[in-house]
Amino acid sequence: MKISTILCPTDFSEPSRHAVEHAFAIARWSGARVIPLHVQSPAHAAVPVPVGGGPEEQPPAGTRLVYSSSPAEGIAEFAASSKVDLIVIGTHGVGGFRHLILGSVTETVLREVHCPVLIVPPRAQSSARLPFKRLLSAVDFSASSLAALQLACSLAEDGEADLEVLHVVDEPEVHALFVARPYDVHQHPQAYERRVAEHLERVLPAETCKFSRVHFRIARGVAEEEILRVAAESRADVIVAGVGRLKAPAFGSTVNDLVRNARCPVLTVRC
Repeated sequence: MKISTILCPTDFSEPSRHAVEHAFAIARWSGARVIPLHVQSPAHAAVPVPVGGGPEEQPPAGTRLVYSSSPAEGIAEFAASSKVDLIVIGTHGVGGFRHLILGSVTETVLREVHCPVLIVPPRAQSSARLPFKRLLSAVDFSASSLAALQLACSLAEDGEADLEVLHVVDEPEVHALFVARPYDVHQHPQAYERRVAEHLERVLPAETCKFSRVHFRIARGVAEEEILRVAAESRADVIVAGVGRLKAPAFGSTVNDLVRNARCPVLTVRC
C-alpha cells in the first residue's frame, strides 16, 4: 500500500490527539505527510490551534481549517480534493461513538470517502507499532471485505507480517452462494467449512504467501464477537474490515462493536 498523504481530522480532544499519534507513526514508517484538519461551522470564529507530535517528530505548520455546515461533509470534500491515501480518525469513547457511528460524522465519512479509514478506538495502545506485524482480516466474501483483504495482503507483504484471515459463520442464509440448495450447514458443518476454506485460498493473492505467514480461520457465532476474540488471541496490531456502501443493519452492529471494543485500530475499506 503506497501512502503519500494522511488526513487526520481533529477537534483537539484527547481522542483526536491519540489519532494524531498514530498518524505520525504511520508517516514515519511510510514517509507520508500528515494533514491535521479541523472542520468548523461558518457561524463560529476560527481559532487556529497548532498540532504537533513529540520532539522527535516533524510537526506540521498547523492545523488546516475548513468551513462547512457538516463536519463529515467537510472531511469528505477535503479528502477528495486533496487526494489523500488514508484517513486516521479517533473516537470519543463507548457511548459517544455509538451515537456517532449510527448516524453522524464517522459513519458518513466511512461511507463517503474512497480511501481507507483507520479508526483509532479509545482502548487502542498509545501509539501504532509499524510496520504492522500481526494483521487480522475479516472476510464475509462481500465486495468490500475482499477489497479489505487485498489491502491487508499488501500491508502484510510490506511488513513481512502474520496475516490471519477470518470468516465467521453467523447466518447461513448470507453465505448461500457457496452451497447448493437445499443444504443445511448446521447438519454439514465440516463440508461447509471445507468449501469456505477453499474459497479463502482462491481469493488470496498468490504473492502474499511468499512474503508473509498466512493463517485461515473459520469461527461460528456473532461476527463482531468472534472477530474481537480472535484479534485478542492473535494479539493483532490492526483489524482490517470492509464497509458496505449501502446503509445496512450489519454496519451499525459489526463495525460499531468492533471499534467500541477493539484494543487495536480498525482499518476500514469501502468498495
